[in-house]
Amino acid sequence: MNAQYFIEVEIGTPPQTFTMVPDTGSSNLWVYSSSCWSLPCWTHPLYNSKKSSTYEKDGSDFVIQYGSGGVKGTVSKDVAKMGDDITAPMSFGEVTSASGVSFIASQMSGILGLAYDTISVNKLPTFFDNAALTDKSFSFYLHDTADQSYMVVPGMDSENYETIEKHNVVEQKYWALKLDSIAQGDSKIDASDYKAVIDSGTSLLVGPKKIVDPLIKGITVKKDCSNIDSLPSMTFTIDETDYELDASDYVLKITQGGQSECLLGVQSMDFPEGFNYFILGDVFMRKYPSYFNLNDNTVSFQVAKTL
Repeated sequence: MNAQYFIEVEIGTPPQTFTMVPDTGSSNLWVYSSSCWSLPCWTHPLYNSKKSSTYEKDGSDFVIQYGSGGVKGTVSKDVAKMGDDITAPMSFGEVTSASGVSFIASQMSGILGLAYDTISVNKLPTFFDNAALTDKSFSFYLHDTADQSYMVVPGMDSENYETIEKHNVVEQKYWALKLDSIAQGDSKIDASDYKAVIDSGTSLLVGPKKIVDPLIKGITVKKDCSNIDSLPSMTFTIDETDYELDASDYVLKITQGGQSECLLGVQSMDFPEGFNYFILGDVFMRKYPSYFNLNDNTVSFQVAKTL
């Protein structure tokens, strides 16, 4: 339903395979443990340390709180692998309890955190800190189907896409960029007090009420999707470069059981004091494929090449 994107990550020797969210908004790797009795663990593959010859015990506490729930467990050590041959020795969370409906509803068995190690729980090194790669970069190409959606590691897809602009990361916690303004149509809203966080683990565009409420004022999405063509565009200006989203980009069309329903893909939240971010999640990244480069701490955006 365009709510989450997944990759397969292998842990242990021989490899145990897990479906994970590659998340640029967090920094830790975790997986459900065979010692877990929480409801999500009843319906997902579980990591069994006893079946891995490369497992090492750590045992320190591991706790993460996300916007949609939390996980608890202990730290374990083992080898993780993504793609054909990208491996990293990892200290990761072996989760024994999880709370939050999103964990029950999701098909994920864990999360692969891709943000900076400065926000890593227990200061554990990230996957890319430890990965056996010279080029520590990756890019996302998110679409409406699993067949069309993919990651490139390392590098980017320059055959099918061209780069619009490269932006410097202004704060090495999340992938945070300098946000100038946001706009509904021609109505511009100053957003210079906030940073734009490019977050593959967030489904929507999520920002503080102070600037999101005026951004979405007057926009009503009809459930039957009949008024999308009449809705205004939205523009996010990063380092003086405009990134425009049409209504067809920021309206989510959910189809289940042959029935389609539309809803607004922009949400305002009461963020805690000092959390001065506008989270540009999958709604933004579908329109603008995003290339995250740890070699020079930049994010570049792309568009599909016109044939």
